[in-house]
Amino acid sequence: MDVVFVEDYEAMSRRAAEIVAGQIRQKPDSVLGLATGSTPLGLYHLLCRWYAAGRLDFSAVTTFNLDEYIGLSPTHPQSYHAFMQKHLFSKVNLCPVRCFLPDGMAGDVLAEAGRYDARIEAAGGIDLQVLGIGRNGHIGFNEPDDHFAVRTHRAYLSDDTIKANARFFPRLADVPREAISVGMGAIMKAQRVVLLASGPDKAEAVHRAVCGVVTPRVPASILQLHRAATVLVDADAAALVPEKWRHAGRIHIG
Repeated sequence: MDVVFVEDYEAMSRRAAEIVAGQIRQKPDSVLGLATGSTPLGLYHLLCRWYAAGRLDFSAVTTFNLDEYIGLSPTHPQSYHAFMQKHLFSKVNLCPVRCFLPDGMAGDVLAEAGRYDARIEAAGGIDLQVLGIGRNGHIGFNEPDDHFAVRTHRAYLSDDTIKANARFFPRLADVPREAISVGMGAIMKAQRVVLLASGPDKAEAVHRAVCGVVTPRVPASILQLHRAATVLVDADAAALVPEKWRHAGRIHIG
């Protein structure tokens, strides 16, 4: 795991966008794993801007999103289908038939999870996986647990995650309690992983994921074992990381 410290959200987003753009230029038919939430918005904005300027071509790219709420249709404004359509898919030349998200309306969640894993495997796995990190250390909807979930699965959202996501819904009661989430297997098999962390509310999670032991109680800590994981951390999110590390600008763990 490489941990890279940057000044602020804008610098983090630009560094992440450069990594993703470099992946696409090096391998035009890349398979990208994508995340949702507030953190990657700056990354997506830059990718869209560079596409509009003729600097990127997404026509051969395949994407797999990490998760989707159970019970929300693709047209629901708070679904991750709608999020991706709004912030990336509608603004670049991705081929719609190669943009995959779990089906939150699937009648058989277990079967849908199996189909999703099979699609990822059929595509050759993830070349570059983009991740955010939850306040409790979750990645995707892999919540703190007694074990790491390996396969795509039905995820039960923690109270912390539900409260954090409440800002996107009219009422706390409207936040879905379950989701379909890619497991740690596909994430850890990705050729490269880039995790983004920004803001003071992520400082404890970053500290535990980067400085602590590898444990399913802090799901992001497993990235310490990944052969090519880069964690981009802004100053606020790095507040609890030892000062000598932050001054170094970049550290390697593992």
